[in-house]
Amino acid sequence: MGGQQGRTRPGGSVQALYTVYDTALLDLDGVVYAGGEAIPYAVDALGAARQGGMHLAYVTNNALRTPDAVAHHLTELGVPAEPADVITSAQAVARLIAEQVPAGARVLVIGGEGLRVALREHGLEPVESADDDPAAVVQGYGGPELVWGRFAEACYAIARGVPWFASNTDLTIPSARGIAPGNGAAVEVVRIATGAEPQVAGKPLPPMHRETILRTGAERPLVVGDRLDTDIEGAFNGGVDSLLVLTGVTDAAQLLAAEPRHRPTYVDADLRGLLTGQPEVVPAGAGDGFGCGGFTASVRAGSLVLDGEGEPMDGLRALCAAAWTHAGDAAGTLDAGKALARLGR
Repeated sequence: MGGQQGRTRPGGSVQALYTVYDTALLDLDGVVYAGGEAIPYAVDALGAARQGGMHLAYVTNNALRTPDAVAHHLTELGVPAEPADVITSAQAVARLIAEQVPAGARVLVIGGEGLRVALREHGLEPVESADDDPAAVVQGYGGPELVWGRFAEACYAIARGVPWFASNTDLTIPSARGIAPGNGAAVEVVRIATGAEPQVAGKPLPPMHRETILRTGAERPLVVGDRLDTDIEGAFNGGVDSLLVLTGVTDAAQLLAAEPRHRPTYVDADLRGLLTGQPEVVPAGAGDGFGCGGFTASVRAGSLVLDGEGEPMDGLRALCAAAWTHAGDAAGTLDAGKALARLGR
């Protein structure tokens, strides 16, 4: 299996995905849970995939919580997990730092306990002040209670020439009440104040993919996520297949407008997509139309047009093929409103 360059339509699979891939590399926020509560169908779908022999690994850019805490939370939700099943951007950035600073070095932490635990795993010493002579600054999501003064400590150290690392740069994070600022928004605060650029470890960048493969040993992985610019782009960069679920940040309109590196191999409404085959999207006769299930999608006079009836996801898959094939990188310029309205999206 391998990620496809310049994908022009979603892929198909006769077999259920959990039988095709040995490991699901699952994002958490927006995929398994939101705001601490399980997303509908997630618990049962993951249980069925696990019973069918698929290894489940949870790969998150959220550096706040430790793998132990995440595994405990998943188990409470009904998704049994061990700490070793959880891979975080805190672990990826800690490895990146350890490769560049002396053994036992002090690291100024701007974030939560997940970063501190990951640094100690590599023999590094977390500190709280720029005056503690840190060899590096690391910034990760610290939750809504992160004190503004922590950003000042980062700025003081960076201004003295201390190298700056960030676990990830997701601008937003899903919550039970909606979309909230993520670590990327906090990184921007420090970037604006210092003019510096951090080394970033999290999805979609190579350090996170390396950390995931090192810890899971996956040979045929399937990346499962809700974000185009982290989960799906990370799969693209790693040359592996991906499943986008529409339970988090990405909506149907954003999917249609996706540039090639943000186009998933498969797309489904939720994690039940692991348990089924994925219908093939096929050219529909002459012209630029594509069919999936009972739907046919095409481009007419700069607008996406959807004909037919059936499962809404089939219609969305056909629309993706028409949009991506017709417009390439400029898919977002197509008028898709009426076509999506037919699907209730």
